[in-house]
Amino acid sequence: MELVEKVVINDVMLRDGLQLENKLLSVDEKYDLAVNLIEAKVPTLEIGSFVHPKFVPQMANTGELFKRLDKYVSMNLVALVPNLKGARRAVEYGVSQLNFVFSASDTHNLENVRQTTEESLKNYELIKGFCDERNVKLDVSIATSFGCPFEGEIPTGRIKAIINKIIERKPNIVTLADTTGMANPKQVYLLMKTLNEKHPEQRFNLHFHNTRGMGLTNILAGIQAGVQSFDTALGGLGGCPFAPGATGNVSTEDAVHMLHNMGISTGINLDDLIVTSAKLREILGHELSSSVLKAGKYDRKYPVPSKNKH
Repeated sequence: MELVEKVVINDVMLRDGLQLENKLLSVDEKYDLAVNLIEAKVPTLEIGSFVHPKFVPQMANTGELFKRLDKYVSMNLVALVPNLKGARRAVEYGVSQLNFVFSASDTHNLENVRQTTEESLKNYELIKGFCDERNVKLDVSIATSFGCPFEGEIPTGRIKAIINKIIERKPNIVTLADTTGMANPKQVYLLMKTLNEKHPEQRFNLHFHNTRGMGLTNILAGIQAGVQSFDTALGGLGGCPFAPGATGNVSTEDAVHMLHNMGISTGINLDDLIVTSAKLREILGHELSSSVLKAGKYDRKYPVPSKNKH
């Protein structure tokens, strides 16, 4: 088994995690959770999105939240944007790292942002130019990369062609997202091995939903293919409003627990994560899918298995 010494975990609870919740969290509640995650040493937070509040009401106070977090500007605080208008609004609030999201599937993209994939690629060009002029980092996330709830399997050739177009403009990070938990470990390994070999200079990130219980195994497959950056959500919250059956993300504390038990560092304090997850459960008033929150952590000490094959 080929592993690495360190993995970067990006928590997306404040965006993907909250967007399907019935309770609308206040800025104070979001701020408290964000600070707790920062103090737990989570390196990157996706704090919200600049979408029309009519479509995703939970995101209406994203700009205000970012302003409240101004003393943490050295952190990687990311905001999702669906279009150039959203990018402009985010930059007005001082956000310096954006995540532009569109779908590999035309059907899902039309449901999500009212555009075809090709139209979103044209918008990417406009947003990238806007960001480059203002020294703003632009990440790109490709939803339904491992399957679409409307179209089924997305051809690998289509994914590769989309990525080729994106990489021409040198994005900061490219994320492949498993929007409704359709990915399997073999599929993840083969695709990411190919992409890492073809684009060794590009940083890739993976975003898995745990809809069918394969989230952690897909993370492991990604690591074996050379990926060292993953999205997770505190408590396992999450889901897409425009994709039927899109249940939660991989729990941040579950992912960190697995990695630490394998001797892979994340730099994150797991005990603090568990405390924060319990606080999130109290705020939302319902149980979370996090296994570690329910069962507690278990420490098994292994030597760091850096690049060893067994």
